[in-house]
This record gives sequence, C-alpha cells and structure tokens, in this order.
Amino acid sequence: MEWPVATERGTADELARTLREAILRLNRRVRQTRAVGDLTFSQLSALTSLQLHGALTPRELADVERVQPPTMTKIVGKLEDRGLVARTPHPTDGRQVILAPTEQGRTMYAQFEQVRNEWLAEQLAALSPDERDVLARAAQIMQQVAQA
Repeated sequence: MEWPVATERGTADELARTLREAILRLNRRVRQTRAVGDLTFSQLSALTSLQLHGALTPRELADVERVQPPTMTKIVGKLEDRGLVARTPHPTDGRQVILAPTEQGRTMYAQFEQVRNEWLAEQLAALSPDERDVLARAAQIMQQVAQA
C-alpha cells in the first residue's frame, strides 16, 4: 500500500486516522496473545513504566502514564496487593514515597515482555528487510510523537 506524503492538512488528518486505526488493531492483537496472570492493561502499563524508568514517586508515575494521581493510587494499590510493587521512603522528602518493582514484579514484567514479543516477532520475521527497516524508522518517529 502506498501512503500519501503528509504535506497538507487533509493528508495529515487521513494519515492520523489510518495510523490510529493500525495502532489500535495491532495493540488489540498483541493483547490477545497469551495473558500473563490476570493483571489489567493499566496495571501492566504501570509495572512496565516502573521497570523502564526506574523507581518513581506516585506522582511521577501518574505523569508518565498520563493519568490522574487518584487513578494511579488505585493501580499501585492493586500492584502492591499482588506483591509486584513496593513503596520505600523518599531519600530526601519525608512526605514522599518511591515506587519500584519487587523481584516478583520484575519476573512478571519479563514474562509479559516475552509473551507479547513472541507473536509480534513472528509477524515481523515474515516481512521483507525493507519493510522491517520502514517499521523501525516509523517506530522511532512514533516514540517521538508519544513523548510530545
């Protein structure tokens, strides 16, 4: 499929719709792969953020996840109840705590990563080297857009 160059607003809007649809479908397909435990998508996302960004305060984690602090409090509570995340006192601010994955949380994250990557890696292996190069570049751009 040939994609239009996004030089006009209409083309950018069309590309945005097409890209959003592709992301949603791919995300749904990856999420349909074998589940690891019974964590919700939000819980897995928070655990992933802690694994990738390191220890964070609840507020920092809410900011990374782009949710309100009360929502993150509920998510973290569920992760703590499962023994996947631990709170420790903040080293310089006695009013704050630091959240970090426990050993069990790191293990759960590793299992989750392996499971969700297996299916996608199989699909990518079926593509041509040129198609994989295009996707690699697109992934970099999508990361930039997601962090904007």
